[in-house]
Amino acid sequence: MSGEDLPAELVPVQGALTSVAYRRSARAKRISLRIDPAAGGILITLPMRASRHAGLALLQAHERWAAEKLSSLPQALRFTPGAAVPVHGVPHVIGQALGARGGAWIEPGRILVTGEPEFLVRRVTDCLKRLARQHLTAMAAEKAQAVALKPKTVRIKDTHTRWGSCAPDGTLAFSWRLICAPGFVQDYVVAHETAHLRHMNHGPHFWALTETLTPHREEASEWLARNGVELLRIG
Repeated sequence: MSGEDLPAELVPVQGALTSVAYRRSARAKRISLRIDPAAGGILITLPMRASRHAGLALLQAHERWAAEKLSSLPQALRFTPGAAVPVHGVPHVIGQALGARGGAWIEPGRILVTGEPEFLVRRVTDCLKRLARQHLTAMAAEKAQAVALKPKTVRIKDTHTRWGSCAPDGTLAFSWRLICAPGFVQDYVVAHETAHLRHMNHGPHFWALTETLTPHREEASEWLARNGVELLRIG
């Protein structure tokens, strides 16, 4: 059986058509379900030999739970003219720059977008990803240098579960949606992943290093617990 993910599909969940995506995992011992806030749907993780039908059977057995979780998701914040999108935690209203060129850019309180309406979502997303790459890369470099570390590279991803990660080769990766969070949240997540450059665990030495890199561990963790799902619903 191929190890590739299966195509997503629409499945009725308590009468409402819902996007269901499948991910194969060599590490998974059993089939699991979770809500994907960014997609507003369900992700089924399948062990390598498990079938799509077995995944759907598990969803059917937990259909009521899935429907309740989906209905409790905050409303998605879509990129449309007039939408207020947080940048560093501060609302910026999307506006169209008629007759101008340059894709999209950020001004105080505004995200301005050029071109036809059908390009707006991609251009706003690209603009926020560029800002995230610049800002988070610089922050990671500064924090790493302070403790004699150096990431191999920094990547910006469209992740649906993790705010950041550190690979064994020293590559740091961050969700582009972090640029929408307040600065103290960004500071903590970058410090957390930078500390993994030295300690690939969550032991006492790791947390001690994290807390030398940021004073925001507690308040940022609390903020993400309260607002993380809403953050994932941006875009």
